[in-house]
Amino acid sequence: MLKVEAPGGAKDILLHACCAPCSGAILECLRDNGIRPLVFFSNSNIAPREEYDLRLAEMRRYAGVMGVGLVEDEYDHDAWLAAVRGLEREPERGRRCGACFRFRLERAARYAREHGLPVVATTLASSRWKDLDQVNSAGENSCGTSVTFWPQNWRKGGLQPRRGEVIREQGFYNQNWCGCEFSRKQNP
Repeated sequence: MLKVEAPGGAKDILLHACCAPCSGAILECLRDNGIRPLVFFSNSNIAPREEYDLRLAEMRRYAGVMGVGLVEDEYDHDAWLAAVRGLEREPERGRRCGACFRFRLERAARYAREHGLPVVATTLASSRWKDLDQVNSAGENSCGTSVTFWPQNWRKGGLQPRRGEVIREQGFYNQNWCGCEFSRKQNP
């Protein structure tokens, strides 16, 4: 498994999680490296609400399996829609995704600051469908100087194949779109 160390040697971090499938190998890796993540489920982009609830239930189940805490951020799809207004027709990996990442990671950074967690990481950096530079830019801009964003490439070091294994082992509900209605229209 990949050897990692959180920035500053932090042992407690906030891990923004988009879904259980993207979190599986990352949570194992963090645990195996002595890092204690608190999962932050902030995904107001997911619609309809039933889809959000299904993904949250899978994330809760897996956090329980892994013995890690989970915090659910407020679901506010209207605020998310306002954050991406005018970008609805952007393609995947376009400007809408950057705005979406910033919206979610700003909320994660705020939670980390308010609860004394020095480092924020995200499972968005595990998906081959996401632009890693876009994810990292959103994270760095969202965290500022009071919280450190960890720009770890979670696709390396055997984590991508392990991701698939965890999905099969856990029988995860595994979707083929990010969760927003605009992505779903592009990937029916």
